[in-house]
Amino acid sequence: MKVAISVPDPIFEAAERLAKQRRVPRSQVFAEALEEYLSKHGSDAVTAKLDEVYAAEESTIDRDLAQAQLTAVGHETW
Repeated sequence: MKVAISVPDPIFEAAERLAKQRRVPRSQVFAEALEEYLSKHGSDAVTAKLDEVYAAEESTIDRDLAQAQLTAVGHETW
């Protein structure tokens, strides 16, 4: 998908140099950078929401349920 974005000149110029060094299209440099950013920061929103939920709700596991889970997978070898 094509997208028009604005970036500061120094970032554009650095991306241009990197693309030339790697002999790849400039758009690939930007796509890889965005993909890396999302992989590092994308899960933060999920974690924050889970933290919010567990701050308000009971987060302990019922003892009988925990024992049943251990019994069900206790014989597995990893």
